[in-house]
Amino acid sequence: MADKDSLQETHNFYLDIPMENEPFRLRGSNSLDWGMKNRLSKIFCPETGRTVMLAIDHGYFLGPTTGLERVDVTILPLLPYADTLMCTRGILRSTIPPTFTKGIVLRASGGPSILKELSNEEIAVDIEDAIRLNVAALAVQVFVGGEYETKSIHNMTRLVDLGHRYGIPVLGVTAVGKEMVRDAKYLRLATRICAELGASYIKTYYVSEGFETITASCPVPIVIAGGKKIPKLEALRMAYQAVQQGAAGVDMGRNIFQSEDPVAMIQAVRKVVHEDIKPEEAYELCLTLENERKREGR
Repeated sequence: MADKDSLQETHNFYLDIPMENEPFRLRGSNSLDWGMKNRLSKIFCPETGRTVMLAIDHGYFLGPTTGLERVDVTILPLLPYADTLMCTRGILRSTIPPTFTKGIVLRASGGPSILKELSNEEIAVDIEDAIRLNVAALAVQVFVGGEYETKSIHNMTRLVDLGHRYGIPVLGVTAVGKEMVRDAKYLRLATRICAELGASYIKTYYVSEGFETITASCPVPIVIAGGKKIPKLEALRMAYQAVQQGAAGVDMGRNIFQSEDPVAMIQAVRKVVHEDIKPEEAYELCLTLENERKREGR
């Protein structure tokens, strides 16, 4: 126990400095618990309120996707440039170094492979395992309009309840199946349902017409899915247009790790998302970085 005689009298109360209570500026998140906000700050850059998520969870239903055959070879060099990593617990434990201190968004739903009806998913991760893995968020697929729509929504709401109990945000991923139209009307419906039922943020697709109505009508942050592989400049334009129309970032996978030079591409995406650099400038930067890396033999 401290010696009372050695204690100095307190005197510096900074009476001229008002006490500040800094608001948490991420959309729709200010009333969340401290732990939820702390985890979200490991996903969304506090300086910009945006994120470049690197999605590598495709194998949970597709198997060894092109570019993900050897995650240790192709993905680990990208980690310094990602704000957060979206992956499965199997890849996390087997391949991702524990020295990676940015946020992990853990794929928490699964079940059917690409050979079956994808909407028939279950919760595939126990909340205690998510806590052991120290994840920043849990991702769950929601199939609005799909054959197992109610089941997938129940998966999400169950995770939301568990997430609030233990301080872990839930990412609602709006799935677009073969029978669903990918347009603003459908995505407004899907994203709003996820937000209304408690998801902390939403992953959805970018559409060229009416995307700003999707972000405007959703009370929590939206990040866009990178989708299938497209030419580099198109992918950069998509990312730029999305953030200019209200998206809080991207969750990009194939358009990065299937690129000719993934390290150059992810740096170009970062410039678009965090610095509002025009896609044409980011494309030129990507080409410059590619050429530099070739000259250095990397």
